[in-house]
Amino acid sequence: MDWLTDPFLLGFQQRALLGGLIAALTCSVVGTWLVLRGMSFFGDAFVHGVLPGIALAVVLGGNLHVGAAVAAAVMMAGISLVHRATTLKEDTAIGLLFVGMMALGVVIISLSDSYTGSLTAILFGDALGVSPEGLRVQGAIAAAVVVLGLVLYRPLLALSFSEAKARALGMRPRLTHALLLVMIGAAVIGSFQAVGTVLVFGLLVGPPATAALITRTVPWMMAASMLIGALSVTLGLILSFHWGTAGSATMALVPIVLFFLVLAVRAAVQAARGRRLRAAARRTRDGLPTRRSVTS
Repeated sequence: MDWLTDPFLLGFQQRALLGGLIAALTCSVVGTWLVLRGMSFFGDAFVHGVLPGIALAVVLGGNLHVGAAVAAAVMMAGISLVHRATTLKEDTAIGLLFVGMMALGVVIISLSDSYTGSLTAILFGDALGVSPEGLRVQGAIAAAVVVLGLVLYRPLLALSFSEAKARALGMRPRLTHALLLVMIGAAVIGSFQAVGTVLVFGLLVGPPATAALITRTVPWMMAASMLIGALSVTLGLILSFHWGTAGSATMALVPIVLFFLVLAVRAAVQAARGRRLRAAARRTRDGLPTRRSVTS
């Protein structure tokens, strides 16, 4: 039992757990729609897009969350501009800004005296350095994301099937899409301190993707994603404590490993079920009794 409780005996360890759990909740609400709508690449680009704002806040001594919010707004405006002003598809604009914003962030942070340490903290987070004030801000952002997710549930569900269907139902798909982008930005801004700007993508996509393998409805998928995210954070911090690995990276790695484990188990179950069905079909064809008819 000590193996499970020792990593959470101290205050900063408990704050790391709480910050990770809030990040898992926020990312699950947003990540479910990212996975359903096939927007994972956009989520990855958005995660990197906030880097210049955070870097500028570090260099100038400003508020990190405000810097990230400004960078997120610039990212969304840039994607919209390229998409509307050219014939290029949206993924091209995303790719351009993905590289450009991340490179700009590294250039800005290189102006800092503590270049290496600052860059590492921004990219990979500092789970054990989450402050009480940071938790309050993170909690407020998470509450806003959850409320907005509840309000937009039906519009997002319709948009996940078809933009034309959403419009036919009297909904406003473009506004819904824009608000989803706001939710993505809020999830990244609220979670980057706990797991880093790069590694937050693991919580955005890993738990929802795993939940999609074992559920059939959106509410169950979102609930399963939250549970998987919470398990990933808790297990990640425990393993980090005992193995001496980076806490943020371990938290982000666990849901990816879980995804492939669940995928392998599901493939094995489906293969076994297929073999039983083929065996039953051969028995029926050969006129032999099936297992069900014998037991009945």
